[in-house]
Amino acid sequence: MAKVIAITNQKGGVGKTTTTANLGAALALKGKKTLVVDLDPQAHLTTSLGVKEYELEKSIYEVFKRTVTINDALINLEREGDRFWLLPSSLTFSVADTEFSGEAGREYLLKEALQELDQEFDYILIDCPPSLGLLTINGFTAAEEIYIPLQTEFLAMHGMTQLLQVYNVVKKRVNPELQITGIIGTMYDSRKKLNREVIEKIREHFGTHLFNTMIRANISLAEAPSRGEDIFTYSP
Repeated sequence: MAKVIAITNQKGGVGKTTTTANLGAALALKGKKTLVVDLDPQAHLTTSLGVKEYELEKSIYEVFKRTVTINDALINLEREGDRFWLLPSSLTFSVADTEFSGEAGREYLLKEALQELDQEFDYILIDCPPSLGLLTINGFTAAEEIYIPLQTEFLAMHGMTQLLQVYNVVKKRVNPELQITGIIGTMYDSRKKLNREVIEKIREHFGTHLFNTMIRANISLAEAPSRGEDIFTYSP
């Protein structure tokens, strides 16, 4: 059985997509068969991994509509053999919150789709949108664990209360096994006193949930998506 991890933060620009793409690539490099799921209608994960959205005929939107199977929508990224796969998204998925809001069992759409996978994966990483709507709830329902990238700046904790409220509701009503297991400090510069102070604040709130490794501010991480590459391909 795959370990399913939702990568989430309702604040945009904190490194969710960068984390999903490069953690997925790293796991594939380690020999783990990994699927990354683009649950964001902005389709940033899809484009950052070199898949042109306008060329897509099948995406997660059609999977949710049940007009195609999830197996038909998967894309082999052709990196590390057959160990790195993508379930792409597209702008048409932006109607999901309204289109599926009246559907019975709407919070289980992603979980049910993942259960239909023909292939066996070691890890499934879900790139959640920067919101706390139906799509993020689908990510939480399908996952066993949540990782939260947090930018090491003053407003990093802003909005965390709402995220934790949604997590608690999903855990109580839908997915009692769900756990927040990782807080990832991103865009970190050890030379900046503010960054160090924010990390201490995050550690006060989340304790051992904060991963030891900080993801430093790095121009190559910002450049790689423009080439459609992960960091290990672009700047190993």
